Amino acid sequence: MTAAVGGRSGSGLDRFLRLFSDVRAGEGLTAIILTANVFLLLSAYYVIKPVREALILSDGGAEVKSYASAGQAILLLLLVPVYGMLADRLPRRRLLNAVTGFFVACLIGFWALARSGAPVGVPFFLWVGIFNLMVVAQFWSFANDLYTRDQGERLFPIVAFGASLGAASGSVLTSNLISLLGVPELLLVAAGFLVAGAVLTRLADARERAKNEATLPARFTTAELPAATGEYEILDTAEGPKVTVSVAGPAGGRKGTFELVFGDRYLLLIALLMLVLNWVNTTGEYILGSIVSGSAVAAIASGTAHGLTKSEYIAEFYSRFFFLVNIVGLVLQLFVVSRVIKYTGVKVGVLVLPIIAALGYTFIAFAPVLAVVRWVKTAENATDYSLQNTVRNVLFLPTSRDQKYKAKQAIDSFFVRAGDVLSALLVLVGTSQFAFGPSQFARVNLALALVWLGLAFLVGRAYGRKTAVRAAA
Repeated sequence: MTAAVGGRSGSGLDRFLRLFSDVRAGEGLTAIILTANVFLLLSAYYVIKPVREALILSDGGAEVKSYASAGQAILLLLLVPVYGMLADRLPRRRLLNAVTGFFVACLIGFWALARSGAPVGVPFFLWVGIFNLMVVAQFWSFANDLYTRDQGERLFPIVAFGASLGAASGSVLTSNLISLLGVPELLLVAAGFLVAGAVLTRLADARERAKNEATLPARFTTAELPAATGEYEILDTAEGPKVTVSVAGPAGGRKGTFELVFGDRYLLLIALLMLVLNWVNTTGEYILGSIVSGSAVAAIASGTAHGLTKSEYIAEFYSRFFFLVNIVGLVLQLFVVSRVIKYTGVKVGVLVLPIIAALGYTFIAFAPVLAVVRWVKTAENATDYSLQNTVRNVLFLPTSRDQKYKAKQAIDSFFVRAGDVLSALLVLVGTSQFAFGPSQFARVNLALALVWLGLAFLVGRAYGRKTAVRAAA
């Protein structure tokens, strides 16, 4: 069944969105629904995040927080395969509703425990580390399932803007709600955002099924096919997006999540890319934090801290830093990302962040001062949250459904968290065994960034090959 051909005409919404990307007739509404959906997911996370910090630091302190980060990776080893089994059995709408419902129930349970005074800091910290990775990965699996490669490359920059805006808005909203509602009640606010997001997911799903699957027998639609089956696919054709359904029986979607990753060179390259990316980024956050802390002590000693305590000096720095990162990221997402993908392609887009990182840590290695580190991390984080975030989700467009739902979940959760663990081990060994300072850690990050750049080149080349093969088919 072939959908209506998209053209340059369309609704006022379609025409407005063309300011930011190449939107064809009839595509704007679903793109906005998905944008609002991921906006709510990221808003929920940034409402939860301060609660996580308050509970973990009150119950266990910074040391326990550090140990709990490693525990998240261990839990993901167990939970990702469970998610894969659900994806093998449930159609996509039921899968999305089941997982979202589970997280909503957890939020209500943690709210009740926190209100009763129970010590939930460590369990909640572990849970949040799983929630923020799995629920966002699931959203992007769903978006990949709705769009063809051509549509995804054009529309994901718009959709990803919702994530950037949600992160910024959630932070601002939380600072205003804490004094009005209290810390535990923020969990109910986040639960409300998740429920609203589920409504939008259902709306986008119904809209795209009506457009693409109206003439298919029910048993061959996404309403009944398991989410991870390879039987259903939307392809780009000269006449527009076209649904193809295989009737040869279940595809290879019954492989385990990690088996899919390690059994496919393209997926393994993406997994390693995400691991090294997060390793570099998290180590960079440590470098920034150590220099900010040292600068606070020096400013107080010299009388240039304007009467601020160390914690107040650090908080003020990070408030300005996060605000600048969010603003730069939003501007990049709106006006740069779609043009980079359109005019240079994904193969170039995936190289931008590791190049920025390599150049940045070269500067830090020779000039480990706050002004240099601040601007390097601003450029790195803003690009990560905008261009890199969009590109890494585009990379899954030419994959099968089992790879979109199962392998992507493993990569976006476990391999990302594994990068955090490797960074923690690097910091532990570097500080305790070798007395590393910011300059030495920057040199390690430079070496890792060069490895990352090589992986990005291989991933971009493999993406080009996959898309060429699928276009020829």
